[in-house]
Amino acid sequence: MPPSDELTITSCTIYQYHIDLNPSLPVGIQRIDSRKGLVLYIQLNNHQTAWAEIAPLSGLDIDNQAITGFSQESLDEVQSQLQQLLASFIDQPLAILNDIAKQTQLPSLAFSLSLLDAKLTQTLPVRIENPRIQSAVVPLLYDGMSTQVVNQKLLTQGSINSVKIKVAQTSIASEIQFIYQVLAIAPQVTLRLDANRGFSLEQAIDFLACLPKNKIEYIEEPCINPSDNPQIFRQLGIKFALDESLNSPKFDLSLALLQPGLGALIIKPMLLGSLEKLQHMINLAHLEGVRCILSSSLEADMGINDLRLVSQALTPDESPGLDTLSAFSQSLLSASCGLTPQLNHKVLRQLVHIGQIRDSNKVDEQ
Repeated sequence: MPPSDELTITSCTIYQYHIDLNPSLPVGIQRIDSRKGLVLYIQLNNHQTAWAEIAPLSGLDIDNQAITGFSQESLDEVQSQLQQLLASFIDQPLAILNDIAKQTQLPSLAFSLSLLDAKLTQTLPVRIENPRIQSAVVPLLYDGMSTQVVNQKLLTQGSINSVKIKVAQTSIASEIQFIYQVLAIAPQVTLRLDANRGFSLEQAIDFLACLPKNKIEYIEEPCINPSDNPQIFRQLGIKFALDESLNSPKFDLSLALLQPGLGALIIKPMLLGSLEKLQHMINLAHLEGVRCILSSSLEADMGINDLRLVSQALTPDESPGLDTLSAFSQSLLSASCGLTPQLNHKVLRQLVHIGQIRDSNKVDEQ
């Protein structure tokens, strides 16, 4: 096997997928009933291979309205740039992936290229310091779920210490009732509430005042006007978390970390960029005592699997929020003999292949 500094890229393949969701999933206050994305598959001169999902959270919701507040780039923009870059990868050192990740202005592409580099150089530092935390499930719940689904998520998914509950979507009274229903079923859990900027300051305070404060880890993006968030902490002592704010072109992390009551950053790698950028954000936040929690952008199973690895590497003391796969009608990965994952070519449509012809009879391995 050549040493890492001699590793070169010999072939690249881009696949496209379109998977229906049932039920539809919340994206802020909107909902989507399908997910589209790309898969980039790379082979090296030592026959090592790896893949990564590239799936900006943008497009249209179930009402044919543009999704707002998440990815700034479209899938078409990412696909176009990737196709333009592909020929320049062939016979180049593996380091070109990280070089492009630093240069591109498309966060989903930057994250996925840096992830591929980390996989192929075995530099993603998987250090499960607390296996119990990393293996814990954080169920995603929201008012309107059937009692059967809520029970299934809370009682049959293994170790559960926290739940994430979408709020500011129905009525305040109904959501308060739903939260107490959750606590009755699983009294041991703490609450990660997510309002997606759905409350006025007054509504947020009224809502939170009706809940057991000692059960609330934080509330994500509680207020329509984010400058109101610290007032919640001043009045109730309940911390808030930032999610959508991190994706704003005007976001200043250094200033945000000075806000009283900031308890956590909810980090969606597909929306934010390269592993290097993520590590820098996490380092700054931890210096100020602010938690960092990895969360999905509604990726398919390939992306979710990779986010588990990234969480183990970058936020080993936090349970990531990745409970979004149950709605996916198909998977990007299938298993061979129940052991080795392979690309599921029933779901993936090949768009471009460049470089050496890959032997399709060989097992796709990461």
